[in-house]
Amino acid sequence: MGDAFIRHIELLGYEKRFFPSQHYVYMFLVKWNDLSEKLVYRRFTEIYEFHKALKEMFPIESGDINMENRIIPHLPAPKWFDGQRSTQNRQGTLAEYCYTLVNLPHKISRCLHVVNFFKVRPDDTNPVTDSQIKKPEVFLLPKDAKKNSTDITGPIVLQTYRAIADYEKSSTSEMALKAGDAVDVVEKSESGWWFCQMRNKRGWVPAAYLEPMDGPDESEEQEPNYAGEPYVVQKSYTAVEEDELSLKEGDTIEVIHKLLDGWWVIRKDETTGYYPSMYLQKAGEANTSVKSELRNRSAPPRR
Repeated sequence: MGDAFIRHIELLGYEKRFFPSQHYVYMFLVKWNDLSEKLVYRRFTEIYEFHKALKEMFPIESGDINMENRIIPHLPAPKWFDGQRSTQNRQGTLAEYCYTLVNLPHKISRCLHVVNFFKVRPDDTNPVTDSQIKKPEVFLLPKDAKKNSTDITGPIVLQTYRAIADYEKSSTSEMALKAGDAVDVVEKSESGWWFCQMRNKRGWVPAAYLEPMDGPDESEEQEPNYAGEPYVVQKSYTAVEEDELSLKEGDTIEVIHKLLDGWWVIRKDETTGYYPSMYLQKAGEANTSVKSELRNRSAPPRR
């Protein structure tokens, strides 16, 4: 029999693990050319590093020379806090990525880099655990969610994004979305509200509900600034999620990571968490009527 290659990769869901510390791993059923099926577990940070190395190996097919030649799918970079929400919401993108990957030309889909990454490792069959810590929690992907993973799109115009979930507008200046809608982004505001158009409709949309179909590389977001940048809170906000911070107007904080969805990672004393960027102002910067008006809006929803 010839060299081993992968026939199909199915994303089954993810596990929440608690050893050595809380983290998440995706579960993949890898179907090989010898008709065997193997279950493997991978963290998203591993998958993203694999993806970056694959692009370096095939610069033409990754669009580094000419974006029109790109056939290697995009993969958004890991978030600062890779919590359960981002792990769950990323599943559709990841399922589509795997489908596209195994259907690329053989020189890519059957290269050793791909084959070795999805081979069974010792910790796939015997994960390291501690009997004193609770067992992993398993979250399976709904079967109907897998049907859309074969909807692969061709090259798209730059700055075209896709809605990853339904969104009901709450004001006349916003635009409602259905999952799968393709929109052109006209303006990306740091507030996390983006102005978009779709056919004859235009309006503001929360960036958290959009993912790039194609365009500037995955690293469009700024790199984290661990030293921190001083900002002043212009509007109080009470945390809703456990990874957010509650702050009062006038508090001084440090911004560590400016994310495109309008939720920045900030540090207050020794505590780090998310806060709506639209309620922050750079220390020493003058106020403007536009910024004041923006703060009257609600913080963009998170998914």
